[in-house]
Order: sequence, then structure tokens, then C-alpha cells
Amino acid sequence: MRWTEKIRTPDRTGRRASRASLTPEDRERIREERRKRRIERTRLVARVPAQAARGVARAPVAAVRGPARALRDIRRYWRAESRTMWQGYVGLWISSAGDLLAGLALAFMTNRLQALPSLFILVPAAIGMRGNIFGAMGSRLGTAIHTGTFRVTREPEGVLYQNAYAAILLSIVTSAYLAVAARIISAATGLPSISVWDFLVISIIAGAVSGVVILALTIVLTRVSYRRKWDLDSVAGPVVTFMGDVVTLPSLFAASYLARARSVTLAVGIGVAVLAAVALVEALRTDLPLARRILRESIVILAIAGFIDLIAGTVVEHRIDHFLTLPALLILIPPFLEDAGALGSIVAARLASKLHLGAIRPKFVPDRLALLDISLLAPWALSVFTLVGISSHFISRATGHASPGLLSMIGISLLAGYMATLGAAIISYATAVATFRFGLDPDNHGIPVLTSSMDLIGMICLVGTIVILRVG
Repeated sequence: MRWTEKIRTPDRTGRRASRASLTPEDRERIREERRKRRIERTRLVARVPAQAARGVARAPVAAVRGPARALRDIRRYWRAESRTMWQGYVGLWISSAGDLLAGLALAFMTNRLQALPSLFILVPAAIGMRGNIFGAMGSRLGTAIHTGTFRVTREPEGVLYQNAYAAILLSIVTSAYLAVAARIISAATGLPSISVWDFLVISIIAGAVSGVVILALTIVLTRVSYRRKWDLDSVAGPVVTFMGDVVTLPSLFAASYLARARSVTLAVGIGVAVLAAVALVEALRTDLPLARRILRESIVILAIAGFIDLIAGTVVEHRIDHFLTLPALLILIPPFLEDAGALGSIVAARLASKLHLGAIRPKFVPDRLALLDISLLAPWALSVFTLVGISSHFISRATGHASPGLLSMIGISLLAGYMATLGAAIISYATAVATFRFGLDPDNHGIPVLTSSMDLIGMICLVGTIVILRVG
């Protein structure tokens, strides 16, 4: 069977039988058959031999030769992955809408940002951390669905429970880390700043509240994707990014009113600091094997990713006045950075799943299948960055802010977007392969490294494009 042909699977065993009539052995047999069919679909679409799906090393299909053949294969692959592409479109459009709302939310936070110096340093790091933690969780659950190990259960031994448990602990611990690091960075760079207790109160309360909300939404998304056979790898990244932006910024805004309240701030700060310490101890001592591995592998990489996001926030804090002349560019920043990271997170999640299945090999030069997967970013980037440029222009006009013009906004968004997407594709593949070679889980490292790096790379691409096009 060619990989471009539709795959027909037999009717589900026991579809007409009631749940009460099925024995535990029958249910386990049905789960095993479904797992085999998922692996079979992945193998056939990927054009991977049976030996590779069983983990046996075998050379992949030869690389594409010639532009004509490459275009033909890309077109066929896009046609075969049409359902995945439409799911990606929907997820990215939802993410773009949320990111534009995040830009408007920043406008409403202007007074708080002026009253609480250096608070903006925490903004990109807090938003990015929610996406890093729960985007990686979605990627891991997508891999579990592909490999047939996912079960909708509340048992502590289940994949879903252990991922949720690890995500909550990581949200609290990393929020405390970001607060302390933000205070140190602001002092080291000579910026006026609020106290460390203010940072702790704002960061931990906002992180805990937004973490619980995003966790619940991620679980719902996973269960719906599992039930309706959606490709979670293509949906989780952009949708979780959207949820992180929409939920985290209002949480930061609300928590900021507890800052600079003297004794109240000190009391709440001590309480949340104790909560963070308890969460850290629990993270290091947990007996759940999957949760322990997630926590131990994620804490260091999330600390690095958070530091990169804090540096990006510091750069903006130093140069915020330069963007005030054209506020439309400020509205463009959140959706641009987050959508570039969302595009890369799709590639990171798909590559991680294929590495686990043995569909691609972890080597320096990407396999043919990896290149075809990366090619899906081209149509996605075209649609999402065009939409972001148009939307930012009209939103700025509707709210009475200056804009360089519709064509300039589209040109900036598309040119900078494709440069950032290329960087995201390279980083996601390199990270997935490197972590897989060292025996680590690409799901725990690909998305955090990617999204935090995109905050810096995306800003460089955006500012560079503005300079090249001589806007403003």
C-alpha cells in the first residue's frame, strides 16, 4: 500500500456490545487491537517498513532528489496529511486569537507596569513557562496515544494522572524560581525594581491559578482528541499556547494588586514561599516513576528556558519606549512570538512521536520523513502570520493606536515570521534528536527549549525586519 492511500481499518471489535457484557479480557484485547491499528496507520503513512515500527534499525527511504520530485512528494504528503493540516490550522487560528487578546491585555496592564517597575521582565517568562510545562505535557500525552499506552483513568499509576501531578508541581516550583531570578536580573542590569516578596507573591499566585485552569483545559483537550481520533501533536501546541496567554496575563494582573501592600505582601509572600518549598521537596521525593522522571528531567531545562525568557523581558524593559511610537507593533509582539513557538512545538511534538515509534532515526541530517513533516510549517506559517499582521493593524486602528499601515504590517509579520519559523524548525529537530541520542525524553525538552529560544530569536527577527523595511 502506498503511503498516500487512505488506510482502511476493520470495524471496532465489540462496537455493538454493551459495556456490561464485556469482560476485562475482552476490553484489554480491544485496547491492544486499537494500539496495533494506530501503529499500523503511522507506519503506512510514514512509509516506514515493519521492522522500523518494531524498533529494528533499518535505513530510511532515500532522500528526495531533484526539485520536481521534492515538490511532488511534498504535495502528496500534504494531501495524505490533509486532516492533520486542517487540525493545525484550527489550532493556530485559535492560538492567534488568544495572542491578540494577550496584546490587548497588556494594554490594560500599562498602569500596573508603570506602578511596579521591572514587572514586565516577568511577563514573557510567566507566559512562556505555562506553555513550556503544559505544551510538553500535551506532547507526552500525544506520544502516549500514538504508542497505545494512554488510558482515561484517575489511577495514580496512569499516564494522565502522573503528567497532571508533575505539571502542578512544576508550575509552583518554577514560579518561585522566576520571581527570585527576575529580582536578581533587574538588580544586575541596574533597573528600578519591586522587592523579591512582591515578585514571589505575583509569580506564585499567578502561576498556581493559571496552572490549575490550563491543566483542566489540557486534560479536556486530550480526552476529546483521544475519543475523536484527533492528532494531539498538531493541536496541543497552539491550543495550549492560546490558553496560556489568555489565562496567565489576567492572573498576573490580578495578583499584582497584592504587591506593595507592606505587611500583607510579606505575609502572603512567606506563605507562597513555603508552598514552593513543599512542592520542591515533593517533586524530589515522589514515588510515581513517570512523574519522577518528568520532574527530574524538566526542572533543569525549565530553569534554563525561564532564564532565557527573563533576558528577553529585560531587553524589552530597556527598550519599551522605542515601540510606543507605533503601538500596533506592540500588539503584534505577543501573537508573533507565541505563534512562532506554536509552529515549532508542532514539529517538536511530531518528531518526538516518530522518534519513539522508530519512524525516523536520530541523526544529524534529517530523514526524508522528518523533512516532509517540517514542510507542513510552510502553509501554516503563511496563514497564521498573514492573519496576525492584518488583525494587529485593524485592532490598533479600532483602539485609536498608530500603525505603519496594513501592507507594512503584513510584510513585517510574514518576513519575520518565516525567518522565525525556519529557526524554530532547526531548533526543534536538533533538540529532539540530541535529547533522544542521550536517552532523554524529547517531549520534556523540545518544547521548553524551543519556545524560550523563540522569544529571543523571534524578537531579533521582528526587530531586524522592522529595520530592513525601515518602518518607523
